[in-house]
Amino acid sequence: MAHHAILSEFSLVMQTIKVSTATRERLLRAARKVMKNAYAPFSNFRVGAAILTSKGQVFVGCNVENSSYGMTNCAERTAIFSAIAKSGPELEIRAVAVTNDHGVPCSPCGACRQVIYEFGPRAIVFYEGKKGPKQSLITDLLPEGFRLK
Repeated sequence: MAHHAILSEFSLVMQTIKVSTATRERLLRAARKVMKNAYAPFSNFRVGAAILTSKGQVFVGCNVENSSYGMTNCAERTAIFSAIAKSGPELEIRAVAVTNDHGVPCSPCGACRQVIYEFGPRAIVFYEGKKGPKQSLITDLLPEGFRLK
């Protein structure tokens, strides 16, 4: 049974999701727009995220800081949690776009990578890299992600 589970996970990773240039740009625009709503009085680093679901829906989120800094929530998780609140836990993420107001490299943090993987083990992630716009599969950003499904 364990062997079957490993092969099942491997086949999940091997199926690549394709996202059109127009869809990528739509996600990035949505992320830039919601970024302006970020609550970032401590870092002054606003982040916006947009996710594309398997049903073609787009959900957005921004970072929300807190005086107790550990209670801060990232833009990516805000978008994902909003999608679940609206549509339920059967969420399947196809793509995620992340932007920031400083134009610096900004891929999802480790916690966000794990949450993206939970709902989109084949998702593609668009973000600002060191040499400009980048895209990576979530499995490249989180090679040992896990799910208890």
